[in-house]
Amino acid sequence: MNLEAGLTAAQWLESRQPEMLALLEDIVNIDSGSFDKPGVARVFRRLESFFASHGLETVSHYAGGVEAAISVTVNRASPTGKPVLLMGHCDTVFPAGEAARRPFRIDGARAYGPGVADMKSGIVMNAFLLAALARYGEGAPEVTGLFTCDEEIGSPLSKDAIAHFGKLAGFVFNAEPGRPSGNVVTGRKGGVFFNMEIEGKAAHSGANFAEGISAISELAHKVVALDALTDLDAGVTVNVGLVNGGLSVNTSAPSATAAIDLRICDLEQRESLVGKIRCICDRSFITGTLSRLDITGEFKPFVPTAQSRRLFELYQAELGAIGHKAEAEFSGGCADSGVTSSLGAITLCGTGPVGGKFHTQDEYCEIGTIVPRGQAVLNTILRLAHTQW
Repeated sequence: MNLEAGLTAAQWLESRQPEMLALLEDIVNIDSGSFDKPGVARVFRRLESFFASHGLETVSHYAGGVEAAISVTVNRASPTGKPVLLMGHCDTVFPAGEAARRPFRIDGARAYGPGVADMKSGIVMNAFLLAALARYGEGAPEVTGLFTCDEEIGSPLSKDAIAHFGKLAGFVFNAEPGRPSGNVVTGRKGGVFFNMEIEGKAAHSGANFAEGISAISELAHKVVALDALTDLDAGVTVNVGLVNGGLSVNTSAPSATAAIDLRICDLEQRESLVGKIRCICDRSFITGTLSRLDITGEFKPFVPTAQSRRLFELYQAELGAIGHKAEAEFSGGCADSGVTSSLGAITLCGTGPVGGKFHTQDEYCEIGTIVPRGQAVLNTILRLAHTQW
Protein backbone atom coordinates (compact mmCIF):
# COMPACT_ATOMS: atom_id res chain seq x y z
CA MET A 1 0.00 0.00 0.00
CA ASN A 2 1.29 3.48 -0.88
CA LEU A 3 0.94 5.00 2.61
CA GLU A 4 1.90 8.49 1.51
CA ALA A 5 -0.68 8.48 -1.28
CA GLY A 6 -3.33 7.11 1.09
CA LEU A 7 -2.61 9.71 3.75
CA THR A 8 -2.59 12.59 1.28
CA ALA A 9 -5.79 11.49 -0.46
CA ALA A 10 -7.54 10.94 2.86
CA GLN A 11 -6.48 14.39 4.05
CA TRP A 12 -7.70 15.93 0.82
CA LEU A 13 -11.09 14.26 1.25
CA GLU A 14 -11.37 15.57 4.80
CA SER A 15 -10.70 19.11 3.64
CA ARG A 16 -13.48 18.88 1.06
CA GLN A 17 -16.52 18.29 3.28
CA PRO A 18 -18.03 21.75 2.60
CA GLU A 19 -17.71 21.13 -1.15
CA MET A 20 -19.25 17.68 -0.73
CA LEU A 21 -22.27 19.19 1.01
CA ALA A 22 -22.58 21.85 -1.70
CA LEU A 23 -22.62 19.20 -4.44
CA LEU A 24 -25.06 17.10 -2.42
CA GLU A 25 -27.40 20.08 -2.09
CA ASP A 26 -27.24 20.70 -5.83
CA ILE A 27 -28.19 17.16 -6.83
CA VAL A 28 -30.76 16.59 -4.07
CA ASN A 29 -32.54 19.71 -5.34
CA ILE A 30 -32.88 18.13 -8.81
CA ASP A 31 -35.95 15.91 -9.25
CA SER A 32 -34.68 12.64 -10.69
CA GLY A 33 -37.35 9.99 -10.36
CA SER A 34 -36.60 6.79 -12.25
CA PHE A 35 -39.02 7.67 -15.07
CA ASP A 36 -37.89 11.31 -15.19
CA LYS A 37 -35.03 10.83 -17.64
CA PRO A 38 -34.52 14.60 -18.23
CA GLY A 39 -34.20 15.03 -14.47
CA VAL A 40 -31.65 12.23 -14.18
CA ALA A 41 -29.78 13.78 -17.12
CA ARG A 42 -29.58 17.05 -15.16
CA VAL A 43 -27.90 15.16 -12.34
CA PHE A 44 -25.52 13.65 -14.90
CA ARG A 45 -24.68 17.14 -16.21
CA ARG A 46 -23.99 18.44 -12.70
CA LEU A 47 -21.64 15.52 -12.08
CA GLU A 48 -20.05 16.07 -15.47
CA SER A 49 -19.36 19.68 -14.46
CA PHE A 50 -17.81 18.52 -11.19
CA PHE A 51 -15.53 16.05 -12.95
CA ALA A 52 -14.52 18.60 -15.57
CA SER A 53 -13.44 20.95 -12.78
CA HIS A 54 -11.03 18.22 -11.67
CA GLY A 55 -9.73 17.52 -15.16
CA LEU A 56 -11.71 14.29 -15.58
CA GLU A 57 -13.68 13.27 -18.65
CA THR A 58 -17.09 11.59 -18.51
CA VAL A 59 -18.40 9.08 -21.03
CA SER A 60 -22.14 8.67 -21.66
CA HIS A 61 -23.69 5.23 -22.18
CA TYR A 62 -26.99 4.91 -24.04
CA ALA A 63 -29.73 2.29 -24.20
CA GLY A 64 -32.72 2.64 -26.47
CA GLY A 65 -31.73 6.21 -27.26
CA VAL A 66 -31.75 7.16 -23.57
CA GLU A 67 -28.67 8.21 -21.61
CA ALA A 68 -28.61 5.31 -19.17
CA ALA A 69 -25.32 6.01 -17.38
CA ILE A 70 -22.14 8.04 -17.29
CA SER A 71 -18.71 6.75 -16.34
CA VAL A 72 -15.38 8.22 -15.27
CA THR A 73 -12.11 6.27 -15.18
CA VAL A 74 -8.91 7.21 -13.34
CA ASN A 75 -5.50 5.50 -13.43
CA ARG A 76 -6.52 3.98 -16.74
CA ALA A 77 -4.67 0.77 -17.61
CA SER A 78 -2.75 0.87 -14.33
CA PRO A 79 -0.55 -2.23 -14.01
CA THR A 80 -1.27 -2.36 -10.27
CA GLY A 81 -3.94 -4.80 -9.13
CA LYS A 82 -7.32 -5.63 -10.62
CA PRO A 83 -9.65 -2.83 -11.83
CA VAL A 84 -12.11 -1.45 -9.29
CA LEU A 85 -15.68 -0.31 -9.96
CA LEU A 86 -17.47 2.31 -7.84
CA MET A 87 -21.23 2.16 -8.45
CA GLY A 88 -24.17 4.39 -7.69
CA HIS A 89 -27.60 5.34 -9.06
CA CYS A 90 -28.80 8.89 -9.63
CA ASP A 91 -32.54 8.14 -9.67
CA THR A 92 -34.91 8.34 -6.72
CA VAL A 93 -38.41 7.04 -5.98
CA PHE A 94 -39.90 10.52 -5.63
CA PRO A 95 -42.24 12.32 -8.08
CA ALA A 96 -41.64 15.59 -9.91
CA GLY A 97 -41.96 18.58 -7.65
CA GLU A 98 -40.71 16.79 -4.53
CA ALA A 99 -37.42 18.71 -4.46
CA ALA A 100 -39.29 22.02 -4.51
CA ARG A 101 -41.66 20.87 -1.76
CA ARG A 102 -38.89 19.83 0.60
CA PRO A 103 -35.48 20.94 -0.66
CA PHE A 104 -32.13 19.97 0.81
CA ARG A 105 -31.64 21.12 4.39
CA ILE A 106 -29.30 20.45 7.27
CA ASP A 107 -30.64 20.04 10.79
CA GLY A 108 -27.93 19.33 13.33
CA ALA A 109 -25.81 16.39 12.24
CA ARG A 110 -28.21 15.25 9.53
CA ALA A 111 -29.04 16.29 5.99
CA TYR A 112 -32.55 15.86 4.61
CA GLY A 113 -34.18 15.90 1.19
CA PRO A 114 -35.48 13.50 -1.48
CA GLY A 115 -32.89 10.82 -2.14
CA VAL A 116 -30.32 12.37 0.21
CA ALA A 117 -29.28 8.93 1.49
CA ASP A 118 -30.60 6.63 -1.25
CA MET A 119 -28.35 7.40 -2.77
CA LYS A 120 -27.24 10.89 -3.66
CA SER A 121 -24.80 11.14 -0.76
CA GLY A 122 -23.18 7.94 -2.07
CA ILE A 123 -22.97 9.52 -5.53
CA VAL A 124 -21.19 12.54 -4.03
CA MET A 125 -18.84 10.35 -2.02
CA ASN A 126 -17.87 8.34 -5.12
CA ALA A 127 -17.37 11.51 -7.16
CA PHE A 128 -14.92 12.91 -4.62
CA LEU A 129 -13.19 9.53 -4.32
CA LEU A 130 -12.49 9.61 -8.05
CA ALA A 131 -11.16 13.15 -7.81
CA ALA A 132 -8.92 12.15 -4.89
CA LEU A 133 -7.57 9.12 -6.73
CA ALA A 134 -6.91 11.23 -9.82
CA ARG A 135 -4.80 13.60 -7.68
CA TYR A 136 -3.10 11.24 -5.25
CA GLY A 137 -3.70 7.72 -6.49
CA GLU A 138 -0.12 6.80 -7.23
CA GLY A 139 0.17 3.03 -7.01
CA ALA A 140 -3.61 2.56 -7.12
CA PRO A 141 -5.37 0.27 -9.60
CA GLU A 142 -7.60 1.52 -12.39
CA VAL A 143 -10.86 2.77 -10.88
CA THR A 144 -14.09 3.47 -12.77
CA GLY A 145 -17.06 5.31 -11.35
CA LEU A 146 -20.41 4.34 -12.90
CA PHE A 147 -23.48 6.53 -12.30
CA THR A 148 -26.79 5.05 -13.51
CA CYS A 149 -30.33 6.20 -14.21
CA ASP A 150 -32.89 3.62 -13.07
CA GLU A 151 -31.87 1.32 -10.20
CA GLU A 152 -35.08 1.96 -8.29
CA ILE A 153 -37.09 0.18 -11.01
CA GLY A 154 -34.66 -2.69 -11.58
CA SER A 155 -32.11 -0.97 -13.87
CA PRO A 156 -33.78 -1.97 -17.16
CA LEU A 157 -31.80 0.59 -19.17
CA SER A 158 -28.53 0.70 -17.23
CA LYS A 159 -28.07 -3.03 -16.65
CA ASP A 160 -25.98 -3.49 -19.81
CA ALA A 161 -23.54 -0.78 -18.69
CA ILE A 162 -23.36 -2.33 -15.22
CA ALA A 163 -22.66 -5.75 -16.73
CA HIS A 164 -20.01 -4.30 -19.07
CA PHE A 165 -18.00 -2.72 -16.28
CA GLY A 166 -18.79 -5.54 -13.85
CA LYS A 167 -17.14 -8.05 -16.16
CA LEU A 168 -13.99 -5.92 -16.28
CA ALA A 169 -13.79 -5.30 -12.54
CA GLY A 170 -12.02 -7.39 -9.96
CA PHE A 171 -13.68 -5.53 -7.08
CA VAL A 172 -16.88 -3.51 -6.73
CA PHE A 173 -17.97 -1.01 -4.07
CA ASN A 174 -21.64 -0.09 -4.39
CA ALA A 175 -22.31 3.15 -2.49
CA GLU A 176 -25.86 2.35 -1.44
CA PRO A 177 -26.42 3.96 1.97
CA GLY A 178 -24.82 2.48 5.04
CA ARG A 179 -27.47 1.02 7.34
CA PRO A 180 -28.73 3.18 10.23
CA SER A 181 -26.50 1.07 12.48
CA GLY A 182 -23.47 1.95 10.37
CA ASN A 183 -23.29 -1.57 8.96
CA VAL A 184 -22.47 -2.41 5.37
CA VAL A 185 -24.28 -4.95 3.21
CA THR A 186 -22.57 -8.25 2.41
CA GLY A 187 -25.58 -10.04 0.93
CA ARG A 188 -28.95 -9.18 -0.59
CA LYS A 189 -32.04 -10.89 -1.84
CA GLY A 190 -32.80 -10.91 -5.53
CA GLY A 191 -36.08 -9.64 -6.89
CA VAL A 192 -38.26 -10.29 -9.92
CA PHE A 193 -41.08 -7.90 -10.76
CA PHE A 194 -44.04 -9.00 -12.88
CA ASN A 195 -47.08 -7.50 -14.52
CA MET A 196 -50.05 -9.82 -15.02
CA GLU A 197 -52.95 -8.98 -17.34
CA ILE A 198 -56.21 -10.92 -17.23
CA GLU A 199 -58.92 -10.88 -19.87
CA GLY A 200 -62.53 -11.70 -19.02
CA LYS A 201 -65.85 -10.79 -20.66
CA ALA A 202 -68.10 -7.85 -19.93
CA ALA A 203 -71.80 -8.33 -19.28
CA HIS A 204 -74.51 -6.47 -17.39
CA SER A 205 -74.32 -7.72 -13.81
CA GLY A 206 -78.09 -7.68 -13.40
CA ALA A 207 -79.68 -8.44 -16.76
CA ASN A 208 -77.01 -10.78 -18.21
CA PHE A 209 -74.91 -11.95 -15.29
CA ALA A 210 -74.43 -15.49 -16.63
CA GLU A 211 -72.90 -14.16 -19.85
CA GLY A 212 -70.09 -12.37 -18.02
CA ILE A 213 -66.65 -13.68 -17.11
CA SER A 214 -65.08 -11.63 -14.33
CA ALA A 215 -61.38 -10.92 -14.69
CA ILE A 216 -61.41 -9.56 -11.14
CA SER A 217 -62.73 -12.86 -9.76
CA GLU A 218 -60.02 -14.70 -11.69
CA LEU A 219 -57.44 -12.32 -10.26
CA ALA A 220 -58.73 -13.01 -6.73
CA HIS A 221 -58.12 -16.74 -7.18
CA LYS A 222 -54.64 -16.05 -8.53
CA VAL A 223 -53.77 -13.74 -5.63
CA VAL A 224 -54.63 -16.46 -3.12
CA ALA A 225 -52.46 -18.94 -5.04
CA LEU A 226 -49.59 -16.45 -5.28
CA ASP A 227 -49.76 -15.68 -1.55
CA ALA A 228 -49.37 -19.38 -0.83
CA LEU A 229 -45.89 -19.34 -2.45
CA THR A 230 -44.42 -17.21 0.34
CA ASP A 231 -42.03 -19.21 2.52
CA LEU A 232 -40.54 -17.00 5.22
CA ASP A 233 -38.24 -19.73 6.53
CA ALA A 234 -36.68 -20.08 3.07
CA GLY A 235 -36.47 -16.30 2.58
CA VAL A 236 -39.04 -16.35 -0.24
CA THR A 237 -41.79 -13.73 -0.40
CA VAL A 238 -44.43 -13.05 -3.04
CA ASN A 239 -46.30 -9.76 -2.77
CA VAL A 240 -49.15 -8.64 -5.03
CA GLY A 241 -48.62 -4.94 -4.49
CA LEU A 242 -50.91 -3.34 -7.06
CA VAL A 243 -54.23 -4.45 -8.56
CA ASN A 244 -56.59 -2.77 -10.97
CA GLY A 245 -59.58 -3.82 -12.99
CA GLY A 246 -63.19 -3.54 -13.97
CA LEU A 247 -65.35 -1.19 -15.99
CA SER A 248 -68.21 -0.27 -13.66
CA VAL A 249 -69.89 -1.56 -10.53
CA ASN A 250 -72.73 -3.11 -12.56
CA THR A 251 -70.55 -4.80 -15.19
CA SER A 252 -68.63 -8.05 -14.87
CA ALA A 253 -64.98 -7.06 -15.19
CA PRO A 254 -63.62 -7.50 -18.73
CA SER A 255 -60.03 -6.96 -17.59
CA ALA A 256 -57.78 -6.81 -14.54
CA THR A 257 -54.08 -6.33 -13.86
CA ALA A 258 -51.71 -7.05 -11.00
CA ALA A 259 -48.12 -6.10 -10.20
CA ILE A 260 -46.20 -8.84 -8.39
CA ASP A 261 -42.97 -8.66 -6.38
CA LEU A 262 -40.96 -11.87 -5.86
CA ARG A 263 -37.96 -11.91 -3.48
CA ILE A 264 -35.51 -14.83 -3.40
CA CYS A 265 -32.11 -15.62 -1.86
CA ASP A 266 -30.46 -17.52 -4.72
CA LEU A 267 -30.84 -18.30 -8.41
CA GLU A 268 -32.14 -21.82 -7.76
CA GLN A 269 -35.09 -20.35 -5.89
CA ARG A 270 -35.53 -17.87 -8.73
CA GLU A 271 -35.98 -20.58 -11.36
CA SER A 272 -38.39 -22.57 -9.22
CA LEU A 273 -40.56 -19.64 -8.15
CA VAL A 274 -40.73 -17.97 -11.55
CA GLY A 275 -41.96 -21.29 -12.94
CA LYS A 276 -44.64 -21.58 -10.25
CA ILE A 277 -45.81 -18.01 -10.83
CA ARG A 278 -46.08 -18.69 -14.57
CA CYS A 279 -48.15 -21.80 -13.86
CA ILE A 280 -50.56 -19.78 -11.71
CA CYS A 281 -50.86 -17.21 -14.47
CA ASP A 282 -51.45 -19.82 -17.17
CA ARG A 283 -54.10 -21.66 -15.15
CA SER A 284 -57.69 -20.51 -15.67
CA PHE A 285 -59.49 -20.81 -12.35
CA ILE A 286 -62.57 -19.46 -14.12
CA THR A 287 -63.29 -20.95 -17.54
CA GLY A 288 -63.00 -18.41 -20.34
CA THR A 289 -60.36 -16.14 -18.83
CA LEU A 290 -57.01 -15.57 -20.47
CA SER A 291 -53.90 -14.28 -18.71
CA ARG A 292 -50.52 -12.91 -19.68
CA LEU A 293 -47.42 -12.49 -17.51
CA ASP A 294 -44.45 -10.21 -18.25
CA ILE A 295 -41.26 -9.66 -16.26
CA THR A 296 -40.87 -5.89 -15.95
CA GLY A 297 -37.66 -5.77 -13.92
CA GLU A 298 -35.21 -8.00 -12.10
CA PHE A 299 -32.35 -7.92 -9.61
CA LYS A 300 -30.05 -10.89 -9.19
CA PRO A 301 -29.31 -11.85 -5.57
CA PHE A 302 -26.02 -10.73 -4.04
CA VAL A 303 -24.80 -14.05 -2.68
CA PRO A 304 -21.96 -13.76 -0.12
CA THR A 305 -18.70 -15.61 -0.82
CA ALA A 306 -15.47 -16.19 1.07
CA GLN A 307 -13.81 -13.53 -1.09
CA SER A 308 -16.54 -10.95 -0.50
CA ARG A 309 -16.24 -11.65 3.21
CA ARG A 310 -12.51 -10.97 2.97
CA LEU A 311 -13.16 -7.70 1.13
CA PHE A 312 -15.54 -6.70 3.91
CA GLU A 313 -12.89 -7.48 6.53
CA LEU A 314 -10.34 -5.29 4.73
CA TYR A 315 -12.87 -2.45 4.58
CA GLN A 316 -13.88 -2.99 8.20
CA ALA A 317 -10.23 -2.72 9.28
CA GLU A 318 -9.71 0.50 7.33
CA LEU A 319 -12.89 2.01 8.77
CA GLY A 320 -11.82 0.96 12.25
CA ALA A 321 -8.43 2.58 11.77
CA ILE A 322 -10.13 5.98 11.53
CA GLY A 323 -12.38 5.40 14.52
CA HIS A 324 -15.59 4.09 12.94
CA LYS A 325 -17.26 0.70 13.17
CA ALA A 326 -19.26 -1.46 10.80
CA GLU A 327 -20.53 -5.02 10.87
CA ALA A 328 -21.80 -7.17 8.03
CA GLU A 329 -25.54 -7.17 7.37
CA PHE A 330 -27.87 -9.06 5.04
CA SER A 331 -30.62 -7.04 3.35
CA GLY A 332 -33.95 -8.11 1.94
CA GLY A 333 -33.76 -5.15 -0.42
CA CYS A 334 -32.32 -5.50 -3.90
CA ALA A 335 -29.51 -3.54 -5.57
CA ASP A 336 -27.20 -3.53 -8.58
CA SER A 337 -24.55 -5.29 -6.47
CA GLY A 338 -26.41 -8.48 -7.38
CA VAL A 339 -25.44 -7.99 -11.02
CA THR A 340 -21.73 -7.55 -10.37
CA SER A 341 -21.47 -10.33 -7.78
CA SER A 342 -23.22 -12.75 -10.16
CA LEU A 343 -20.56 -11.92 -12.77
CA GLY A 344 -17.76 -12.91 -10.40
CA ALA A 345 -16.61 -9.47 -9.27
CA ILE A 346 -15.81 -9.41 -5.55
CA THR A 347 -18.49 -7.05 -4.29
CA LEU A 348 -19.29 -5.00 -1.20
CA CYS A 349 -22.52 -2.99 -0.89
CA GLY A 350 -23.83 -0.28 1.41
CA THR A 351 -20.48 1.51 1.46
CA GLY A 352 -22.09 4.94 1.14
CA PRO A 353 -22.64 7.40 3.99
CA VAL A 354 -24.90 6.23 6.80
CA GLY A 355 -28.57 7.10 6.47
CA GLY A 356 -32.05 5.94 7.27
CA LYS A 357 -35.81 6.09 6.60
CA PHE A 358 -35.15 5.58 2.89
CA HIS A 359 -37.99 6.30 0.43
CA THR A 360 -39.85 8.46 2.96
CA GLN A 361 -40.23 12.16 3.68
CA ASP A 362 -38.03 11.66 6.75
CA GLU A 363 -35.06 10.20 4.84
CA TYR A 364 -31.77 11.45 6.26
CA CYS A 365 -28.00 11.23 5.83
CA GLU A 366 -25.53 11.37 8.72
CA ILE A 367 -23.23 14.19 7.57
CA GLY A 368 -20.34 13.09 9.76
CA THR A 369 -20.05 9.76 7.94
CA ILE A 370 -19.53 11.09 4.41
CA VAL A 371 -15.78 11.70 4.74
CA PRO A 372 -14.80 8.66 6.86
CA ARG A 373 -16.80 6.22 4.73
CA GLY A 374 -15.10 7.67 1.66
CA GLN A 375 -11.68 7.42 3.32
CA ALA A 376 -12.33 3.78 4.21
CA VAL A 377 -13.19 2.88 0.62
CA LEU A 378 -10.20 4.83 -0.69
CA ASN A 379 -7.74 3.16 1.69
CA THR A 380 -9.23 -0.26 0.96
CA ILE A 381 -8.68 0.32 -2.77
CA LEU A 382 -5.05 1.27 -2.14
CA ARG A 383 -4.58 -1.83 0.02
CA LEU A 384 -6.16 -4.08 -2.64
CA ALA A 385 -3.33 -3.22 -5.01
CA HIS A 386 -0.89 -5.02 -2.69
CA THR A 387 -3.05 -7.86 -1.36
CA GLN A 388 -2.88 -11.39 -2.74
CA TRP A 389 -6.21 -12.93 -3.72
